[in-house]
Amino acid sequence: MKKPELLSPAGNMECLYAAINAGADAIYLGGKLFGARSFAGNFTREELISAIKYAHTYGVKIYVTVNTMVYEEEVESFLEYVDFLHKNNVDALIIQDLGMMDLLRKTYPNLELHASTQMNVHNVEGVKFLSDLGLKRVVLARETNIEKIREIKSKVDCELEVFSQGALCLSYSGECLMSSLIGGRSGNRGTCSQCCRMPYDLISDGKIINKNKYLLSTKDLNTLENLPLLIEAGVDSLKIEGRMKRKEYVYLMTKIYRTAIDNYFEGKKLFTKEDIIEMKKMFNREFTKGFLFNESNSNFINSFRPNHIGIKIGEVIGKNRIKLTSDIKQGDGIRIIGTKDIGSILNKIYKNKKLVNAAFIGDIIEIELKDNVADGIVVLTSSKEQLDRIDKELSISKKIKVNMSVKNEGSSIKVSLTDFKNTVFLEKNIVEKAINAGTSHDRIIEQLTKFGDTPFVINEVTSSLEDNIFVSIKELNNLRRELTNMLIDKRCYKIDYVKNDYSIDLHDYDKTKDYSVLLNDAKDYDLIKKFKLDAIYSEDTIEDSRFVRRIPRVNFDLSDYSDKLLVGDIGALAKYKDFVTDFNFNISNSYAVAFMHSIGASKVTLSYELKPFQIKKIIDKYHERYNKHPNVEVIISSTPEVMISKYDMLKDYNIKEGYLKDSFNNKFKVVSKDNLMTIYNFKKIIVLDNLHQIGVNSLRIHFEDKDDLELLDSLVK
Repeated sequence: MKKPELLSPAGNMECLYAAINAGADAIYLGGKLFGARSFAGNFTREELISAIKYAHTYGVKIYVTVNTMVYEEEVESFLEYVDFLHKNNVDALIIQDLGMMDLLRKTYPNLELHASTQMNVHNVEGVKFLSDLGLKRVVLARETNIEKIREIKSKVDCELEVFSQGALCLSYSGECLMSSLIGGRSGNRGTCSQCCRMPYDLISDGKIINKNKYLLSTKDLNTLENLPLLIEAGVDSLKIEGRMKRKEYVYLMTKIYRTAIDNYFEGKKLFTKEDIIEMKKMFNREFTKGFLFNESNSNFINSFRPNHIGIKIGEVIGKNRIKLTSDIKQGDGIRIIGTKDIGSILNKIYKNKKLVNAAFIGDIIEIELKDNVADGIVVLTSSKEQLDRIDKELSISKKIKVNMSVKNEGSSIKVSLTDFKNTVFLEKNIVEKAINAGTSHDRIIEQLTKFGDTPFVINEVTSSLEDNIFVSIKELNNLRRELTNMLIDKRCYKIDYVKNDYSIDLHDYDKTKDYSVLLNDAKDYDLIKKFKLDAIYSEDTIEDSRFVRRIPRVNFDLSDYSDKLLVGDIGALAKYKDFVTDFNFNISNSYAVAFMHSIGASKVTLSYELKPFQIKKIIDKYHERYNKHPNVEVIISSTPEVMISKYDMLKDYNIKEGYLKDSFNNKFKVVSKDNLMTIYNFKKIIVLDNLHQIGVNSLRIHFEDKDDLELLDSLVK
């Protein structure tokens, strides 16, 4: 059975060093551009070069995230950035944008591409589709359960990457527009404002069901207990989330998972109770097995707090007085959660009115706080002992074991060095007959194996040296430096850089001025059937030649249809022949439009996140590059679906309908259907620009109320 890759995050160079020291097989990180974590430290170009070389020296791969949607005006800089990464031997790119995926797979045949979880791939057809296009790996949607993973692995020869630890998104990744449409900070552009971590009221039938709670804030994923199931399912890479986390977090999580994976293959106990406590001390929002292991709906959300909750260590029993249920030390970080919510570093601890540097289970202590508290639970949010221990471990650099062979013949000394995969060899004429005192064998070996701050440490030396010889210490040092540099160069492998021309076969569509309507309720058909429409989209069957069936964008098992379809799932692109693509593919550049047309999409719906001037750029560039006209559709009136989730809030609270109210009194409708929860934007979006004039063929209205009837009356003659 193949040992899975352990893939760790790095938001900066310190985290990279920490991950490698802790035993990561690969690191994923982002540069300053096109990564889905814009607020991580991220890497400059100089740092990227250093990171790749450093990681490769230690036998660790580097995957760079370029997993945002890419606007038309950014394509040139995107391609230049990718070119830079490829020339500097990046092992793979993690990508979301379908247009850039198609451009890169054709332009750079030797550049490995991984489909980001932002592509929301969750079925056999989706993985096979991307694999057939040449992608080496698919990062599965986090909602894909272990049974489906086994099925995919048994049917498709493609690497599968699965999240194993860390923060979860409530929405299917790549399907969340909430942050973008509320505040202009797009999750698909790496600037998510984490609306899901904000407090909301849940209201149903005019009644407040839950007030000012973190109703969308997920617990953190932890799969240690079920690690054997992932390994036995054939998962190729286990991913730890955390590019926004500190180096100590990266180190600890990597080390615990490294040990657990290795222990599984050695037949040992995977982890201990203390490991879980250590993880909780470092960071947790409570742990869940996630939908990966079919966690119950009710054990997915932590509505209590959206951030680190630490571990409970005591209770307040009087003014700034705490009774401990766990040991603490000076320098620990705590939070008191009660009538007041106060965090503090324990600079001073008093026991029996005496200053102490530690206190223990059962002790009653007093602490100094900025504000007095008289009630609440006390949680440990940072352990000084834990952080100090990790910093000490990080101060000891990881070493690579090597074997050396040394022998001499006359004036020649021959030295070889191997890391058991690569071997380097040098021969130098630096040996002389000793006139007085010679250079002892031990001294020669000592100098040649004095690797110091290099990545290497000697494992074994074999030698055959003549007696009564003299070798300059300086020459031995030079020989050792040259040899170690040669081995480092060999370990820093080169990936062949090849750049091809991009080409694509496309149909030329007529320019039209069409309109289409999406019906949320087929009963509204009678209201709109009189209008001259190109398409009527509905999930329910309508007896009309213009009918196009809209199928769900989450399909773990794709059904057979004979209708023309409106699709929103990667797998559907492979399974069906007669289809139109929906808004949630995040189409935002002309390459993506062209790709969709090339695989059979008769019409391509553009992203909600585009402005009219960006739409014009897409169409103009399409004309310029392909000398053809695209058939694109833009939604001009709707209350957008801002989030779709496998978590069903209404089921959790045993209600049939409801809405969320945020701190600005915005109301978001919540609908549950077919085991999926959809959250709608708090307001309708209407685009009144004349998009037909700039080349958009079809304008779509999501029919909701009489305003849409009036809009149709004014537009469609």
